Amino acid sequence: MKRFAKGCITGLLSIFLILPAGVYAQYLGHNYPGDAGVMSASQPDPGTYFAPLYIGYRGDTLRDKDGNAITIENDRRGSLNVNAYGIGIWWVSEHKIWGANYSLMVAPAWTDNKFEAPILGLTEKVDVGFTDLYVQPINLGWHKDKADYSAGVGIYAPTGRYGATADDNLGMGMWTLELFGGGTWYLDEAKSWSFATTASYEFHSKKEDSDIRVGQILTLEGGLGKAYMDGAVNVGLAYYAQLKVTDDKFPGDLELLPGLIGKNRGFGVGPEVTLPLATKKTIWGFLNLRYFWEFGVRNSVEGNNFIATLSIPLGGIPLQ
Repeated sequence: MKRFAKGCITGLLSIFLILPAGVYAQYLGHNYPGDAGVMSASQPDPGTYFAPLYIGYRGDTLRDKDGNAITIENDRRGSLNVNAYGIGIWWVSEHKIWGANYSLMVAPAWTDNKFEAPILGLTEKVDVGFTDLYVQPINLGWHKDKADYSAGVGIYAPTGRYGATADDNLGMGMWTLELFGGGTWYLDEAKSWSFATTASYEFHSKKEDSDIRVGQILTLEGGLGKAYMDGAVNVGLAYYAQLKVTDDKFPGDLELLPGLIGKNRGFGVGPEVTLPLATKKTIWGFLNLRYFWEFGVRNSVEGNNFIATLSIPLGGIPLQ
C-alpha cells in the first residue's frame, strides 16, 4: 500500500534559539524535517484519510557554524525536548488536473514544549497548546507504471500563541508559503523496491510585531524502501536534509550570538517501518514508525527524532 498520510506538525521548534536582551541566534522555518519518509511522493488512492501523529524530539547539543558544540555557562550545552500531537485530514478526489488526482489536506496540531535551555540562560518551561495550522489547498498526484509523482502548495498560518519577546511561544508568528514536488521511483517490476525524494521550499513573511524575516529554506525528505505482503508492510531507511538558502533578515540593532553567524543546516537518517492494522477481511489502518539520528548540524540544535503516524482510511480497505 502507498503511504496514506504525510505528517504535518508545524512550528514545534520555533523558540529554542531566541535569546534575551536583543541577541539572536538562527531561526527555523515551519517545515518539520522527517515528517515524510520512504514513500514521500506517493499520493494515496481516492478517499478520505485521518492521520493521528506523534513527534518526539530530543535535542542535546547546540552546534555552531563549524559544527562544534557550544557551551556557555557551567560547561552545560543545554537541551530541548519537544512532544507534539496532531491529526492530518487528507481528501483525495477522482478529479484530474493535468492528469493528476487533485487532493487537499488540513493538519491542526498541538505541542507540549518542554523547553530547557541553560545555554541560553532560560529556565525549563512546560506548556501545551495549539500551534500553527498547516493547509495544503493544492496537492496533485500522478501514478505512472514505474513511478509516482506529487506537487503542490502548502500554507502555514500563524495560529499558535506568539509574542516577539516571549519565551513561551507555541507558534512562529509568521506566514509561510511552501512549494513542494517529488517522486517515488520503483526499482523492480514487482514495485517492491522504491526510492523517494520530495523537495519543499519555504518563503516567510516578517514575524509579528518585528522586522525579523526568516530566510528561505529547502528541505529534502525521502528514503529507500522494500515492500512485503503486496505492499501492506514496508521497511526501509529514511533520510532528510534541511538547509537555509538565504540569510535571516534582522533589524540593525540586533546581533547574532558569536559562533552562530551563517546559515543553519541539518541532516537525519534512520529506520522506518509501516505495518497494517487489519482483521480477516479489512485493513483498518497503517502504523508508521520512524526514527532519525541527526548529523552535520550547523547553527542549530542536534538531537534525535521519533515520529509515529497512524493512517486510517475512512471505511477501511477490503482485503481480496
